[in-house]
Amino acid sequence: MAKLSRFVCTETDWRSENGKLKEMSCRKALLKLEQQGVIQLPKTDNYYSFQDKKPKKVKYKIAQIEGGLEKINDIQIEPILTRYRKDSAIWFDLLERYHYLGNGNLCGAQIRYIVKSHTHGYIGVLAFSSGTWKLRARDQYIGWSESARHANIKHIISNDRFLIVPTVKVTNLASYILGKVLKRLPDDWEARYGYRPVLVESYVDPTCHKGSIYLASNWKYIGKTSGRRDGISKKIFIYSLQSNFKKRLCKTEPVKLDTTRVVRDSHNWAECEFGSVRLYDSRLKRRLYQIADDFYNKPQANIPEACGNQSRSKAAYRFLKNEKVTMEVLINAHTEATIERIKQHKVVLAPQDTTILNYSTHPMTEGLGPTGTLEDRSIGLILHDTLAFSDEGVPLGVIDAQCWSRDKNDRGKKYRRKELPIEQKESMKWLRSYRRVSEIQHLCPETLLVSIGDRESDIYELFEEALKDPKGAGLLVRAERSRKRRVEGQDLWEYMSGLDKAGDLHIHLPRQGSQNSRHVIVEVRYSAVKLSPPKNRSDLPLLDVWSVYIKEVADGEDKEGIEWMLLTTVPVRDFSEAIERVRWYSHRWGIEVYHRTLKSGCRIETRQLGSADSLEVSLGIDMVVAWRIYHMSMLGRDLPDSPCTIFFKNEEWKALYCYVYHTTEAPEEPPTMRESVRMVAKLGGFLGRKGDGEPGTQTLWRGLQYLEAITSIYLTFTQSRDGP
Repeated sequence: MAKLSRFVCTETDWRSENGKLKEMSCRKALLKLEQQGVIQLPKTDNYYSFQDKKPKKVKYKIAQIEGGLEKINDIQIEPILTRYRKDSAIWFDLLERYHYLGNGNLCGAQIRYIVKSHTHGYIGVLAFSSGTWKLRARDQYIGWSESARHANIKHIISNDRFLIVPTVKVTNLASYILGKVLKRLPDDWEARYGYRPVLVESYVDPTCHKGSIYLASNWKYIGKTSGRRDGISKKIFIYSLQSNFKKRLCKTEPVKLDTTRVVRDSHNWAECEFGSVRLYDSRLKRRLYQIADDFYNKPQANIPEACGNQSRSKAAYRFLKNEKVTMEVLINAHTEATIERIKQHKVVLAPQDTTILNYSTHPMTEGLGPTGTLEDRSIGLILHDTLAFSDEGVPLGVIDAQCWSRDKNDRGKKYRRKELPIEQKESMKWLRSYRRVSEIQHLCPETLLVSIGDRESDIYELFEEALKDPKGAGLLVRAERSRKRRVEGQDLWEYMSGLDKAGDLHIHLPRQGSQNSRHVIVEVRYSAVKLSPPKNRSDLPLLDVWSVYIKEVADGEDKEGIEWMLLTTVPVRDFSEAIERVRWYSHRWGIEVYHRTLKSGCRIETRQLGSADSLEVSLGIDMVVAWRIYHMSMLGRDLPDSPCTIFFKNEEWKALYCYVYHTTEAPEEPPTMRESVRMVAKLGGFLGRKGDGEPGTQTLWRGLQYLEAITSIYLTFTQSRDGP
């Protein structure tokens, strides 16, 4: 085992802060993988002769002192090093003879101290080791999140043993020794392990001791343990080694996306999308997969109806209330799976947009805020998300989601006041989203990612952010006319209108509200321009971007035609590239289709949960479910001739085929993706007539309501038919 763990650590460069191989951590991980049945470790029949030998007894002098501290003037407190085997043997022997818990086993990183005097002999011993992984009273006192605890738990160490031999009865000696040790402990620990501890904890059995020594040494009592191990609740004392220990322990680095954690070989779609989720409890992961699958099978159902029975419903509610689970944690896992799909494309478009989630019908929900004006009194949450689309318009996944509630005292106020810095405005959402897209761009160097925003995103700071990093993501924004951008001393619109047109473009506009779909002809102009800073920041430089201007050719009717002014950091050098930028921006409408799927298909605004935090967790699951429904509809159009097994399980497409065509035998070859999508849509009311076109997300989410039941019945009958 030692040789194997050393090999694994060497190959993976698994090392601690001081550069040493983490062999013990590797051994523990290997044993856990063997317990889970993932690997099989070789059997070892090694026999060591020292196992049959009793430890050698060493002769040493135990101190016998009574009186005050002045009786001892040569106290030495030294950490035990492996080369000093005599002190180590004495340390074990003293604990075995005089400590009520014996010498015990220290866990993880550890340091042992021995206290002695050349004049009087050995006085006592101390031991420190890694802190307890989870402790409710301590964790609540610190106030850290699950991710912060996981990142910083190593900076807490535990005082596991403290003994002064009973023949030494010196006033204030215990607090004196403890104080001396704590002064040198951070340096000793850093020298051995490469990082400094921040907090020391200790546990006192109230049936044996009161903890007076710790209180006299300025330790703080913060509560009791649960007493699960032996039925006795221990008193918890802590001592801070840094004045700002809470801030230090609660600090976490921004989570960096890591695609090496993605699950790729699972038949469960939920595990593929959420497999890398940073939940450090396998039970929570399994529950997440089950809830996501339930929500997908019945996207329009409420939670009890989707879960199917009382026990699973209660478990779902507990999961949504769990403080360890957040929307960010869930979306990050899905984003890591999305990156794998992004890498398969040369160009990926990332439109970002804001939508209002109205929960006015649930006024007792905690944490909601105003979403409208002073008059309408509506309450809810604000969601700003970013979706990744292929160049053909197929949704690849959610890559960013920001959700918040506004302050109730700010109802009716403007949220984009000019006098505030960008960091204090809601406009900061655009920069945060772009930074996430740019982070993914660095992980996908072979793919061009372009962040797309509507007229609200036309802000100087966003372009400034995009031009900082030459290797970052591209930016494409529709300009807002009220910004009054000026180019070479004249209005941007006037300047672009004065240029010679590069050509005409035929565009199909989808139906929007009461306006029917139509084909239009637009004139295209493009040019390199310099983006001006805000009026109150004339000290800022002009930014070099490209502009593409399209305007509908008048047809004699008295109506307002389309007119887009697009600003981009992606070069526009010829007419074909200008057309491509227009086509890129047209894909922004895909995120609005996604929002409609999210609200009408998954019915997120009908979720009845007690707090905004629980709503956000539910939203994190619903967003992935809505993407999967949208993804299925677009696969039927983009990959119509591909086998449906790229999306559907074998039992699903067979059950679907048998139900739709009223047969008991499914074909050997699976139907195409287009055929399967249309079969699901027919369950939801899609007629499939010649002029109906391809099914949309609405008929698909209705059809999915029935697919689970059909599959379950199919499996029941086929298993009973094939059984004995």
